[in-house]
Amino acid sequence: MRGLFRWSRKWWPGLIPLVLLWGLAAWFSTVPIEQDLARGVGDAIKSDVLDKTRIAVVGRDVTFAADAFSEEGRRSAVTSVETVPGVRMVHDRTRLVAEARPYVWTAERDVVRVTLGGGVPLPAIKARIMEAARGDLGGVEVVDRMAYARGAPQRFDNVVLLLLDQVARLKEGRITLSDRAVSLAGMARELGGREAIAAALRNLPEGFSVAENAIAAPPYVFQANKDPVGGALTLTGYVPDNTAHAVLAAAAQRKFFDEKVVDNLKASIGAPRGFAEAVIQALGALSRLSTGSLVVSDREVRLSGDALYNGAARQIREELPKELPRGWTVKAEVSVKPAAAPVDASVCQRLFTEILGKGKVRFESGSATINSDSAGLLDRLAETALRCPTASVEIAGHTDNQGDDATNQTLSEKRAQAVVDFFVRAGLPADRFKAVGYGSTQPVADNATEQGRAKNRRIDFLVR
Repeated sequence: MRGLFRWSRKWWPGLIPLVLLWGLAAWFSTVPIEQDLARGVGDAIKSDVLDKTRIAVVGRDVTFAADAFSEEGRRSAVTSVETVPGVRMVHDRTRLVAEARPYVWTAERDVVRVTLGGGVPLPAIKARIMEAARGDLGGVEVVDRMAYARGAPQRFDNVVLLLLDQVARLKEGRITLSDRAVSLAGMARELGGREAIAAALRNLPEGFSVAENAIAAPPYVFQANKDPVGGALTLTGYVPDNTAHAVLAAAAQRKFFDEKVVDNLKASIGAPRGFAEAVIQALGALSRLSTGSLVVSDREVRLSGDALYNGAARQIREELPKELPRGWTVKAEVSVKPAAAPVDASVCQRLFTEILGKGKVRFESGSATINSDSAGLLDRLAETALRCPTASVEIAGHTDNQGDDATNQTLSEKRAQAVVDFFVRAGLPADRFKAVGYGSTQPVADNATEQGRAKNRRIDFLVR
């Protein structure tokens, strides 16, 4: 017995390396099998549409977990795994993606980004939506907060792609698709955007409808800035169409006799009722300022700047609200520029001549009513008269030779008196001015041409 024990002590340590060799052999033979099975399972389910796929192989047993987008897809995936050669058992841990009721998808735009949220039915559709969003939105940051969910209506992706086009037209807002109903709120990026969105939504697939469209148009803005230093009037913003554009540009040319008109206007729909009439009246008020700006936003006129004298500032504040169409409002912040230094009579005459060399006092045809286009010119003349407080001024009216002499004489007198009356309303003393009519007796051009007759119909200022 003692010998046997001594013998066993000699051989059993030799079993240890044998066991190790057997374990290593088992390990190196099992690992390739598991790796092969994992690859086989992965290849088998490539054609199945799944999310959060996880595969674990122990020996020949496979634990398969994934989110499927339909029961058919789930069963197909499990079957694909079960039929992989070498798989002995499949532990099915698959489940269906949650179903959404109602099925809601959203796109929300703020100043810096667009956030997509709600449900999306498949990875391919999600990828297509994200690609379209990044392309349509021109480099705007797109945040993906969409989650997979079952229950999307048919043609879901077509509708979402159409709605993404509308997101590109928004400055800010939110678009929601709830089952087959579309709701929109926010503000369009440009004028005409609201109408373009409404037109696009008429192309929704059959069965889809607009539950609410609360997209607002941006303010319809027209701006004019009078810069005496640069000698320019700059027009920017919008006008309703080319016809209105031409009318307003021509009005600006008439009213601003001493400024270059820089026209940067663009035509766009969305103008409020009475737009052209209101802008023409507001431009007339701006023409009476030495420097100033005009902003017409929807039905509100905002005018600011310096009038040439106190009477002009008062008249602008009182008269402009009455001249605008009904329903329009005015915010006039009109101050008075510091009075210029007095000058003697000779300088005053030169200043009158320079002003009338750039523009002329206009009247309604055949009438002594001063045309409103001449308000800015008359204010310049009144300001000059204020600078020579001791000088007496003859205001002379002249006509062309059309018509009889008596009619022309009377008309020239009335027109000269109308100018005097303007100065008196402006606050100048009536006794400093004398209205004289010369009819057609003192032409400065040939009455045989319309151009010559236009030059002869004039008002002159003579310092006495």
